[in-house]
Amino acid sequence: MTVFAAGAVVWRVVDGKVRVLVIHRTVHRDVSLPKGKVDPGEVLPQTAVREISEETGLAVTLGVPLGVTNYTMPNGREKVVHYWAAEASDEAVRSSTFLPNGEVAALEWLSVKKAAAALTYERDAEIVERFRMLVDEGVTRTFAIIALRHAKATPPFQFDGPDHTRPLTERGRGQAKSIIPSLLAFSPEKIVTSTARRCRQTVEPVARVLGIEPKPTDLIAQDAYESGESDVRDVVGKRVRKRVTTVLCSHGPVLPDIVREVALATGTAPAATISRAGDLPVAGFSVLHLSVDRPGSGIIAIETHVPHV
Repeated sequence: MTVFAAGAVVWRVVDGKVRVLVIHRTVHRDVSLPKGKVDPGEVLPQTAVREISEETGLAVTLGVPLGVTNYTMPNGREKVVHYWAAEASDEAVRSSTFLPNGEVAALEWLSVKKAAAALTYERDAEIVERFRMLVDEGVTRTFAIIALRHAKATPPFQFDGPDHTRPLTERGRGQAKSIIPSLLAFSPEKIVTSTARRCRQTVEPVARVLGIEPKPTDLIAQDAYESGESDVRDVVGKRVRKRVTTVLCSHGPVLPDIVREVALATGTAPAATISRAGDLPVAGFSVLHLSVDRPGSGIIAIETHVPHV
């Protein structure tokens, strides 16, 4: 059986230079990137944030996905590890409660080049090399536009009333709760939702956890979209200009336009991955990673997550 794990290249800026965190592991007597196995019921982004906190005492937000490594463990089982870039803020570093322990003996902040050389395993060095490419391109600091489709709603043929008042089903309410850990890993600061009841109900659980008041708007609602009264470009343009991670909760027909407008607003060349990012199942979402310092440099990476319920 394959073992799944998640971790990150944790980084910070010290005296104007990027430093990468490596950990000196006690039992394995090696130098590694912080990572760990998925616990039952967890999703990969949630695992990455939890493991980094447990191993380093650092609370981080996930940024750009850096790829996957896979290898065979001594017991013969395959291990697959998903990695992200994750910035450690000055506040997170000050608040770290790390002490040497039975799992991690020490933490060390190194230049990108020295970190790659210090790591025991070539597969880890390759992940750091991918991170170095972001540094070289000047797009290390990122924010995200998260395009979210509402959860499972009561079908139109089973509902007697205006379409925008259709509620979530019991399964839909479960989906809205199940996506909370994945969304939290990216630390949204703003939630904008269609005025439709099914969209507002989808974002309510995560909004409560984050302490954010969702902003409803007809500009990304399906009724307005179908009547030609929506304005996806206005909503997306404002979110890109603000440069803070935002959830945009909308509908199946509208989401491809949301993704397309993010691409247009950031000068992204057309690609199949962009069109696929808007084709989401109910309660699925795509994270479009953009540069804080160079938002016009295009979408840096796209990742899509779907609910497990």
